[in-house]
Amino acid sequence: MKKSTIKKYARLIVRVGANVQKGQSVVISCAVDQSDFCALVVEECYKAGAKYVAVNWSSDKVERLQYRNESIRSLSTVLKWQEEKLKWASEELPCRIHIVSEDPDGLKGVNPTKMQKVAVNRYKVTKPYSDAMESKHQWTIAAVPGEAWAKKVFPELRKSQAIEKLWQAILETVYVTDDNDPVEVWEKVNSDFKKRCKKLNEYRFEYLDYKSSNGTDFRCWLMPRSLWCGGGETDLNGHYFNPNMPTIEVFTTPMKGKAEGKVVSTKPLSYRGQLIEDFSITFKNGKAVSCEAKKGQQLLEEMINSDSGSCMIGELALVPQNSPISNQNILYYETLFDENASCHIALGRGYRECVEGYSEMTGDELSELGVNDSMIHVDFMIGAPDLSIIGHTFDGRDIEVFRNGNFVI
Repeated sequence: MKKSTIKKYARLIVRVGANVQKGQSVVISCAVDQSDFCALVVEECYKAGAKYVAVNWSSDKVERLQYRNESIRSLSTVLKWQEEKLKWASEELPCRIHIVSEDPDGLKGVNPTKMQKVAVNRYKVTKPYSDAMESKHQWTIAAVPGEAWAKKVFPELRKSQAIEKLWQAILETVYVTDDNDPVEVWEKVNSDFKKRCKKLNEYRFEYLDYKSSNGTDFRCWLMPRSLWCGGGETDLNGHYFNPNMPTIEVFTTPMKGKAEGKVVSTKPLSYRGQLIEDFSITFKNGKAVSCEAKKGQQLLEEMINSDSGSCMIGELALVPQNSPISNQNILYYETLFDENASCHIALGRGYRECVEGYSEMTGDELSELGVNDSMIHVDFMIGAPDLSIIGHTFDGRDIEVFRNGNFVI
């Protein structure tokens, strides 16, 4: 892959993804084996006028060793210096850039119950800081090929070939080529999203009804003030940014506790470094009451029972089968990509920005309105070639939204 093209991608992440402004601080999360690409992103941040750039490094290998050798109590402890960093971030509101490259099986074999207990314990300390930052800062998630990830996606290729092919696939999804200006392309992408969201919001759906031949038969209700969003967002400080690169989805926050029926997954889910495959979840009175998985059953159960809100739905997302990422016909084993190849729903936390007038409402008011809260937000894919979705409006109309896996409106 040409270095000039990769540098163009780094610039896109900074200028369009996070939209770093002059004088802002930036915090980057990145795996240790991606230091070269991370350096390109850091350079672009400074070119954009960042006053301060910090990098939080990670390693699946180190994390595996920590889980195997430390106690739950030790792993659960948020050290004073770690909490001070969270406090600083909640006050400074830096731009956050997450560079994804991890092995989908990187934590395979780690006890899921231990991981769950640690996550719950740490969340009790970190939640106030994450709540203080929500909707107030720019953030983006983008990806670069890691060796293990590339071999997982393209097992038939040699390592170098797999990495090159994954690079090509990733850059295609974010509209980066050797001879274009992807910043201009993304301006049109975001404009198209605005038109789609405007059209969906005009219908004012009360609930959506999903059906496909694989067993999905599911209904989920929206709030009267639910909004469809997609593409870029504007934070409460007036900065426009793109949280996900790539993105195809339009999404909304449904009414917590109002869902019925069964959904069947159509792609594997990588959760906490392990895979959950061939699974289904059944909802009753708004809550997940049962689940089945051919692989990762315990992990799936742990996820659903993370806290009081993890068994309820926080997002509905619409993604047509006939779309750029879906048409690649690549199973990425990474939610950032796979969720943009298929309609999906998410268990856990809802997006407050998908509520009309959210900026003038407190967390308690949003919760009372119907926005779910949880320590998790986990997307899983339910799109299928024959998926149909009917939207039932508050004024009694039935609107066909999806037919055979694609938009009809």
